Amino acid sequence: MIPSSPLFTAGLLPQLRRYWPLAAGLGGGAILLESSHGALSSVISLSAAAAGFWLLSGRLRPSGRALPTSVEGWLERCQSVLDSFERLEPDADPLEQQQRQAQLEQLRQRLGESHLQVALVGRCAWTEDQEAQLLQHCRSPLPLRVLRSEPLPPSSALWQWPDAFRRCDLIVYRLCLPLSAADLRWLEALPKGQQVLLLVDRPEGDVSLAMQQLQQQLPECLRQQCWPWSPELNEACGADLQPLAQAFAALGPQRLRLTQQRCLEELHASWQLALETLRRRQWQQLIQRTQWTVAAGVVVAPVPSLDLLVLAAANGLMLQEMARLWDSPWSLEQLQAAALHLAKACLALGVVEWSSQGLAALVKLHGATWLVGGALQALSAAYLTRVVGRAMADYMALAVGVPEAELELLLQQQAPLLVARAAEEEKLDWAGFLQQAQQWLQQSGAAGALKASPSAA
Repeated sequence: MIPSSPLFTAGLLPQLRRYWPLAAGLGGGAILLESSHGALSSVISLSAAAAGFWLLSGRLRPSGRALPTSVEGWLERCQSVLDSFERLEPDADPLEQQQRQAQLEQLRQRLGESHLQVALVGRCAWTEDQEAQLLQHCRSPLPLRVLRSEPLPPSSALWQWPDAFRRCDLIVYRLCLPLSAADLRWLEALPKGQQVLLLVDRPEGDVSLAMQQLQQQLPECLRQQCWPWSPELNEACGADLQPLAQAFAALGPQRLRLTQQRCLEELHASWQLALETLRRRQWQQLIQRTQWTVAAGVVVAPVPSLDLLVLAAANGLMLQEMARLWDSPWSLEQLQAAALHLAKACLALGVVEWSSQGLAALVKLHGATWLVGGALQALSAAYLTRVVGRAMADYMALAVGVPEAELELLLQQQAPLLVARAAEEEKLDWAGFLQQAQQWLQQSGAAGALKASPSAA
């Protein structure tokens, strides 16, 4: 008998938790021996069942990695994304990785710059005289580099600003009334967080009424950032440009840092989207292997309560691989705690009951499946693995950048939504899963028949 003492609790118990995969593997071997060479003692079977519950009952809070709050932090985060591309896709086209590296290097080089970049844009063209008027009346505490664009096109397939303008510290947009649909689309496509000032060619008639109507048509963030001017009247430009002169005077090193950080955040977001696509592609291959490993484990488990032990071992390997794909710092116990929470949400939403009805029809229609005991239970476990795996992938992608203190609350709030969305997405491929299930049942039935045949012995 194992003694119950504080020394055992403090010393041996953590070691057992640490090396549980080995214990699970030994337990799985014991199950196979029991199913093929006779029954072991009931004490060992019950102990293995209890171990399955114990392994899945962990409640450790995952450790998170909050998003950076500085330029240096974002540079480091972007570099880690580059490393993830190399690790997950070592045989990819090296040109793509070189292009990403060049994008990051361009932003890194801006750290040593001390000048601000200002873009003069709009569907109404800027002339050299208008640029000179603006710079004459609007002085900046830092040196300026001005980019004057050609008139913006009246239509675009993507409505996306060129990188040269997206990286500017300030955009001065020239408008001609009435506001056109193309102007509105270009203004709505501006990068979030970029400082924009609007100069409106003074219209004929009631200027106040025209500006009031314009403000109602503009996005809310720009309604207080537009002023009329008369570029053809040199003597009036000084007064017209006074609001812009105050905005230019407020430009400084802080604006330069904010622009650098914004550009790095945008670059990180675009890379993260491509990286997530790569991860999902590899995850699809992983879940295909895991679901049938789980199904086979449920079939050979002689006691229904031991299904948890088989699921813990198989899903543990899947969760470890998912942690590698998503660069997760969570331990296996933390991953299992999150997966168990999502599995409970599956049960609460009736995902298992819904899938069991469709699977029952498949088992009854396919005669060879009667050679496989517990086929319905095995297929249900495979489908549950798919749903939980997809929900877990969504959670790991959602949890990127969430502070550690908020991860547990995030899981509790999002678990029903994640599971419902995962189940709905899996329903879209229900026919494909049934086809795979039928193939697996045929293979399992053939293997079972071969094992039971005297001639095979």
